[in-house]
Amino acid sequence: MKILVLNSGSSSLKYQLFEMPNESPLCSGLVDRIGLEGATITHKVFRKGEEDRLKLSGSIKDHEEGLIKITQLLTDPEQGVIQNTAEVEAIGHRVVHGGEQFASTTLISDEVKKKIKALFAIAPLHNPPNLLGITVAERVFPKARQVAVFDTAFHQTMPPLSYRFAIPKEMYTEMGIRAYGFHGTSHQYVSKKANQYLNNPKAKIITIHLGNGSSMAAIDSGKSVDTSMGLGPMGGLVMGTRAGDIDPSIIFHLINERGYSSREVNDILNKKSGLLGLCGFSDMRDVKQAIAEGKEDAKLAYDLYAYRIQKYIGTFSAVLKGLDAIVFTAGIGENDSDMREAVCKGMGFFGLQLDNKKNSLQSNQIREVNTPASKVKILVIPTNEELEIGQQTYALVKDEN
Repeated sequence: MKILVLNSGSSSLKYQLFEMPNESPLCSGLVDRIGLEGATITHKVFRKGEEDRLKLSGSIKDHEEGLIKITQLLTDPEQGVIQNTAEVEAIGHRVVHGGEQFASTTLISDEVKKKIKALFAIAPLHNPPNLLGITVAERVFPKARQVAVFDTAFHQTMPPLSYRFAIPKEMYTEMGIRAYGFHGTSHQYVSKKANQYLNNPKAKIITIHLGNGSSMAAIDSGKSVDTSMGLGPMGGLVMGTRAGDIDPSIIFHLINERGYSSREVNDILNKKSGLLGLCGFSDMRDVKQAIAEGKEDAKLAYDLYAYRIQKYIGTFSAVLKGLDAIVFTAGIGENDSDMREAVCKGMGFFGLQLDNKKNSLQSNQIREVNTPASKVKILVIPTNEELEIGQQTYALVKDEN
């Protein structure tokens, strides 16, 4: 069974086509920097153990244009892996917010799409492109079954101490206002890999997913017990354009004293803050280039980004009442050795001792970057949200054949 996985991020679109159940990827790719200058498409085809890579650059204005280009590559006479779209039997979509309505993977219907749309207000950067990916895929792949895999599902194991806010009870019972957590597919995948690597299914792990959107999770025995994001994917760590944790008084000050509308404040905190607000760049690669050019605002942004991660390591170590490993993953976590060093610096009292030589080496494999004397393992584990989504999609649709 051929299953296409689509993972729409706030400025990217990852895809993989799998032959299931053997989990063999036929091709994979990334549409990067959507809506930004210097957008690229990297398309990889896997044949007989070899990889053919094609990289294209140009303007990609939105996710719909990106998905259309992906379809053209999949069916290309030279670079493609299928003759027509009818060969794809199911498409697994990453959907960021499922609220309390969706605690597991589900087949997409009109009613499901309505519920995904109803959650736009609390996931404004992600649920819209997620739903757009679904609607375009339905049009381009009319015979394929569409499946939603929700980022929030993995965090449904959090206890009330973690997911409840200290607000009037009816706001939870009647409105569903609580912490849901995000990047669950990634946190689930890398924590499973970490448990296998450590040969310890009961390990206490902090997973650190660092990309354009970033979050952390405290995981005990394979279950999420706390996470840095809350009702929507805005809180917690500093991100590309999102503020992360702020004093709520700022919101009311901007509205009541400075004349901003609630819509304007929401737009500021989601799209104009984070790294972008601090130094003018939302992409960490651009931030590092600005640091190299001596720009102090960029250095502050970089250090603040690392500082917030350190704070959550301390918090989650207390939640877990112990720590066996921390895991860096996603684009920044896997590739930015300087950021890993900045996070681990001065954290020896938590049992973290980074080996700078190991840390500087690049690899696409699971690896330790700690010293032998480190009491806590420091792992770099490449995430594969697409494979996790593919596995869950196949498990749901296989019995219907």
